[in-house]
Amino acid sequence: MRIQILTTRIDINFERAMRSLNTLLKKLIRTATGRKRFVMAFIGLSVAMLLILSAVQIQVDYNDLLNSKTNQDSIANFLVVNKVLTDRNLGATSLNDSEIADLKRQGFVEAVGLLTPSRFKASIQSASDRFPFFTDIAFESVPNDFIDVVSKDWHWDESSRFVPIIAPNMFLDFYNFQFSFSQNLPQLTQTVVKMIVFKINVYTPNGIMTLNGKVVGFSDRISSLLVPQEFMNWGNSRFANAANAKPSRAILRTKDPGNPTLVSYLKEKGLATDADKTRFSRYRHIVDLVVKIAWVTGLLMFLFAMVIFTLFIQLTIASCKEEIILLVTLGASPGQLRHFLVRQFFPVNVLIVLISMIMITGLQYGAHIWLARQNVYLDTWLGPTTFIAAAAILGLIWAVNRVTIRKYIRLSTN
Repeated sequence: MRIQILTTRIDINFERAMRSLNTLLKKLIRTATGRKRFVMAFIGLSVAMLLILSAVQIQVDYNDLLNSKTNQDSIANFLVVNKVLTDRNLGATSLNDSEIADLKRQGFVEAVGLLTPSRFKASIQSASDRFPFFTDIAFESVPNDFIDVVSKDWHWDESSRFVPIIAPNMFLDFYNFQFSFSQNLPQLTQTVVKMIVFKINVYTPNGIMTLNGKVVGFSDRISSLLVPQEFMNWGNSRFANAANAKPSRAILRTKDPGNPTLVSYLKEKGLATDADKTRFSRYRHIVDLVVKIAWVTGLLMFLFAMVIFTLFIQLTIASCKEEIILLVTLGASPGQLRHFLVRQFFPVNVLIVLISMIMITGLQYGAHIWLARQNVYLDTWLGPTTFIAAAAILGLIWAVNRVTIRKYIRLSTN
């Protein structure tokens, strides 16, 4: 009975001592010196958390802008490449099998298509005297996967009523704003052009073969007159003036036309493409550097803030050294003290992370609204990576707090 009473009294004294330690901790933090240390630790860790989580979200947004299908450009992401013409390769600019295979192996290339040029002489003219028009012409064909025009008429065989043609928009602009004025011809809209039937004259060894042609769409992707692959194969097999001619141009589908690696590869291999589509590569190095600086700055601030918070915990525990010794004398184990002190310090860190996440969410939403007006689309809310990073950082802070408390409780009780 006496042992039970003694145990009860010890438990009551232990609980009172724990409450006293809790009260003492609060008083120490609320004193001028303690409050100053606490505010410094709180502000330092808040700024560091905001920077490092912002760096994570910036990286998420950066990758989203480069790779999201929403932001993919159906024109810029297709590059037509050919060899750079110099005095040394005149007449030898075709792409051989090994060069094409090497293109397909590159990580930045999703698909490669070959542009097949017409190897026969042809001309095109108006079928009506009301619209006099005649010019020599050359066609190209390309696999259907690389065409940005959808038309039910995009097919051909020898029984077809006409040869479908896809014309580049720049041709129509050239006609409407330059050629029509010099030839006193009417300007034409896309709808009108699609209604006109042209005559296609193919020059064969046996004379001129005339076929009907019709424009079924306009492209911004490839700047040449395209015909179906079936017509090109038929014409080249029957009327070509060069046997087994190799292609001189290829079209690449890539996620990122501004990829510096892609631009470097083209330069190294002596290949050229539309410079406007790859001009962003000049700025990618700067953007990559800014993202890396954001990461490094956030990490350094986080490490600095952790040092401040660790010193704050150390000084607070040192100020409670006598109370901790009393609790150990009353039978408190170091594990109980660690759990108690972690509960006193860790919730502040959780609050800092929550505030930082709320602020970054607001910034992300604002960026989403602003960029949407520029036809650039970001996710409205934070990505899963940012939440995972916040949880990981919170886990790291908890581990650092626990190790720090364990270390200085051991020092205080020795």
